[in-house]
This record gives sequence, structure tokens and C-alpha cells, in this order.
Amino acid sequence: MDLNLETQKQEFLTICHSSIQREGLDSLLDWMSKADFFTAPASTKYHGGYAGGLCQHSIDVYQYAKKISFLMPKEPSEESLAIATLFHDLCKVNLYKLDKRNQKINGEWQEVPYYTIEEKFHFGGHGSKSVFLIQQFMKLTTEEAAAINCHMGFSDGSPTTVRDVSNAYQQFPLAFITHVADEAATFLLDR
Repeated sequence: MDLNLETQKQEFLTICHSSIQREGLDSLLDWMSKADFFTAPASTKYHGGYAGGLCQHSIDVYQYAKKISFLMPKEPSEESLAIATLFHDLCKVNLYKLDKRNQKINGEWQEVPYYTIEEKFHFGGHGSKSVFLIQQFMKLTTEEAAAINCHMGFSDGSPTTVRDVSNAYQQFPLAFITHVADEAATFLLDR
């Protein structure tokens, strides 16, 4: 692991250990370290499509959430904010595979690396899979589970209805904060 990925991993772990006191955190972090969370991309071609992109995106979502959470009528706890934002995309662990393809660069064909999706564990929608994975190690509050489950808004691809997501945002400010922070990190940061 190069210095940048190691520094990024340490930043993630520092936030976790300073903000989260929940039983099961160490087991979850151990699983994430043994899997590819700290080296995986956040996507194949959109945001964070590079080694370490998933970890960086998670940190970015956390930082955006910290900036906007004070706007809510009732701010979520630091622990809940950290859990929802740092672990919202665990569904992407062990999802991507590095492959190679030919691409014309400066008029010449060259073999270049790229990421493909290789789903090994199909489980509902994007958010529900993340909730399931987290709860294998650490118990979530109802608000944390709703925030992670609804962080994609209406584009999750799961059977969740528009009304369900809207109601979650009204009932749980953390769900709305997580969604907005995820959108901001995805569309406003250019790495």
C-alpha cells in the first residue's frame, strides 16, 4: 500500500475511533481491512474511480455532513453521523475487479487498466446491502439504518418507493443529511 492510501486509511480509522464507541466497531474495521475497502474504487467510472476512491469518498461524505448537520432542527449525534456517512457504501466492498482493455492513446493502441463490477453477493438495493453488512458486526439505530438505506435517494434501484424515502427524510434528519452529503461529495468534488 503506498503512502497516500495508508495516510487515507489512517485518517478514516482516526475518525472512526474518535467518533464511534459502538460495540462491534473493531470487528467491522477488521473485516473492512481484510476486504478491499481501503483500496477499492468508489465506482467504475463516475466518482472515485481509482484505487482508494471508496475510502476517500466515505471521508468526503463525512466531512460534508459535518458542514451541513448544524442546519437541521436537531443535529444528529457525532457517533450516528460518523456511522451513517463512513459506512454508507459498504455494499461496494469486494464489488470491483481491476481488468485491462485496449485503448487508443496518441494514435497507438495501449493496454490500460480499468474497473469492472464483479458482484459476488447480491442482496437487495445499494443501501439495504450496506445496512445488512454493517449489522453483521455492529448494531445500528433505526435512524442510522434509515440514513444508510436511503442515502441514494430515489435512484437506489431497490423497491423503496418515493413516499418511503420522503418519509424517512422527514422522520430522520440524519437520512437527509447523509443523502445530501453523498450527493455533494459525488458531484462537487473533482479528484
